[in-house]
Amino acid sequence: METFDNYVLLVIVTLPILAAGLLVFVPFYRPSVVKRIATAVALGEMVLSFYVFTGYNHDVGGFQFFQQWHWLEIPGPWFFGERAITLALGVDGISALMVLLTGLVMFTGILVSWTIKGRSKDFFILYLLLLAGVFGVFVSIDLFFMFFFYGLTVLPMYPLIGVWGSSSTFKDFIRTKEYGAMKLTLFLVAGSVLIWITLIATFVEGGIGTFGLMELQNVQFSPTFQNIFFPFLVVGFGVLAGMWPFHTWSPDGHVASPSAVSMVHAGVVMKLGAYGILRVGMTLFPDGAQVWMPVLVSIGAVNVIYGAVAAMGQRDLKYVISYSGVSHMGYVLMGLGTLHHAGISGAVLQMFSHGVMTALFFLVVGAIYDRARTRDIDVLEGLVKRTGIIAWLFLVAGLASLGLPGLSGFVAELLVFIGLFQTYPILGAFGVIGVAVTAVYTLRLIARVFFGQLNEKWGDQVGMSRVEGASALILVGFIVLMGVFPFPFIQSVDKAVGDLIIRIVGAA
Repeated sequence: METFDNYVLLVIVTLPILAAGLLVFVPFYRPSVVKRIATAVALGEMVLSFYVFTGYNHDVGGFQFFQQWHWLEIPGPWFFGERAITLALGVDGISALMVLLTGLVMFTGILVSWTIKGRSKDFFILYLLLLAGVFGVFVSIDLFFMFFFYGLTVLPMYPLIGVWGSSSTFKDFIRTKEYGAMKLTLFLVAGSVLIWITLIATFVEGGIGTFGLMELQNVQFSPTFQNIFFPFLVVGFGVLAGMWPFHTWSPDGHVASPSAVSMVHAGVVMKLGAYGILRVGMTLFPDGAQVWMPVLVSIGAVNVIYGAVAAMGQRDLKYVISYSGVSHMGYVLMGLGTLHHAGISGAVLQMFSHGVMTALFFLVVGAIYDRARTRDIDVLEGLVKRTGIIAWLFLVAGLASLGLPGLSGFVAELLVFIGLFQTYPILGAFGVIGVAVTAVYTLRLIARVFFGQLNEKWGDQVGMSRVEGASALILVGFIVLMGVFPFPFIQSVDKAVGDLIIRIVGAA
């Protein structure tokens, strides 16, 4: 078992890549074989991610399941004989939780994608490569390979949206899927340029000839260097996290995506941005974090209010959820910016909670769209009488979104607010306002779409398929589990957050 632990992260990263390579050789006229292979791989990934999460020893802390393979040596006058680029894999309590989130969303997204008709083989190949990139970012502790997997995450998005997505068309508002795909790709590539500039500068300034995170965190970078490049990382990763004012790719991109891709984008890909700020920016540049975090908290407050208010004015169900995601990612940014143990812990738990919750949201909306062929809130009415379980699943996601006690959102937001009111109480008040606005638009949306006067147009609608229902129940299970038994999740991130706080406060 110890040998398996040494290679489990490598299996998690490479299995989807190998499966994608295998699918290339499966004939396109055998879509059932393609779907079964992809589903088996996704199930294996979910099981392995659960194994990593439960097998992580939070009493010991630090990076575990560690393994590394030397790849490339770069000579130069600043080179001190170490391997410059190494495939180093490991997880701490934070990344172990993110690996679990990715496994859950990957498997449920695969099940939802069984309804894909045209070119399903190509879809599943790109989907597997996308998730391999996400896993790679969360488990890489070499900055070069972290950026490599980040690029692997971004590149499949354009064809996944542009080919299998859908356009949002109203009489006075048209957003094509090609527009959404291009906008998303351009924004994320632009953000990655800032990240790459910072990583190269860090490599050179570090002067130890390695991209290894564990080695670089022992380097004392000058305060001037940290103050200059910490904002580069915040903006570069913040674009992916939906940070205002660079968030506009998110609603258009998510709305244009097919259901499974929306689940992955909003559920885990956006979390890569916040994870990058925490893992790279706050770890390597603690002095820069002290200087710039008040700005990040302020931007997070804008995210919370702006996203919630914008969600109130949308007519497309997916746009409501997308802007809600912008608002909820604001809590993540605010929690990170507190530099408080409870605040950062809450931010990490919010990443998990929002990931599961928003995946359920997009799954349910996709089911509605498949049956009604519209997402127009002005047209959808009284669906609870025709869609049954779909309405109740949307209700669970909505109640988790507004922070109902007993569901995952309450636990995460409570910790964020504890950190906020002990560090930035005025901005914490804005966060509370955001919760109130979220409750208003969520409950109004549920009342209007599901419990309003029945539109007879929907007389022939039925509930979910068994596959969709199984996917939804997995997500609901973790929303309830974290809400009722939050301590395993809190315990997972506690020591990693504590070590980070000590590092930053010690630097100050």
